[in-house]
Amino acid sequence: MFAVIRTGGKQYKVAKDDIISVEKLPGEPGATIEFGEVLMVGNGAEVASGTPLLDGASVSATVVEQTRAAKIIVFKKKRRQNYRRKKGHRQHQTVLRIADITSATGSTAEAETADGT
Repeated sequence: MFAVIRTGGKQYKVAKDDIISVEKLPGEPGATIEFGEVLMVGNGAEVASGTPLLDGASVSATVVEQTRAAKIIVFKKKRRQNYRRKKGHRQHQTVLRIADITSATGSTAEAETADGT
């Protein structure tokens, strides 16, 4: 079972036990975060999508850690003007482990893995 969620202005395709890095969310390591902005839920050939959100669907995740991304260098230069500026930036991120996906019908990823599908 997979889901497409929206957080931080981006969309992520997630499945149970996936580890993803998203833009910073409030919460200490070990805390649970619930995503209500679910755009799509799929299970094999069955796919349910919303317009734009899927009502009743949710994804829960556990915060693994709060970290920062790799440094991005911003460099500006104007030729022949002796103008150079170098600046670095590291974006704050939250690392999440997807715990459960609940579809609009109420089925969960945990129940479907127990069935062997």
